Amino acid sequence: MKYGIAIFPSKKVQDEANSYRKRYDSHYALVPPHITLKYPFESDDEEIERTIIPALDEIAKKTRPIDIEVKKVGSFKPAANVLYLKIEPNEDLHRLSEKMHEGALEGEREHTFVPHITIAQSLSDDEFSDIYESLRMSKFDLTDRLDRFQLLYQLDNESWSVYETFRLKGE
Repeated sequence: MKYGIAIFPSKKVQDEANSYRKRYDSHYALVPPHITLKYPFESDDEEIERTIIPALDEIAKKTRPIDIEVKKVGSFKPAANVLYLKIEPNEDLHRLSEKMHEGALEGEREHTFVPHITIAQSLSDDEFSDIYESLRMSKFDLTDRLDRFQLLYQLDNESWSVYETFRLKGE
């Protein structure tokens, strides 16, 4: 089964992202707005229960809540026609992402960690250009406190569901 690890921001941030996603994101119905900490990986129930969950518990226990800011839209062009809400550089969020690839969670990174919330994907070149031009000058003033992350699993219809939530306790 496929699993992934993500953070769901507050309702306020999700509402802002969804105002764009419902029009421009082909994955709108599959998963709520999120920050990906670990891209999808294969595992089984036994490994999840015996290895992955205890490792995630330990990470959550040692990580404090993280404050983030979103001020503008970013893009992965030319690699992909993807637009996102850009999370301002944040060392604590980067450290949390690094921990998701160490020890029991060790694995090859699919991409360099760029903290973001996708708002548009699967766009043609023309659609991408039109949308990016209209959004790139927009200013956002979103702040959020991230106090939990989720282990997700993928259903047969390709949507994602929460397997378990881990609260950041910062011990």
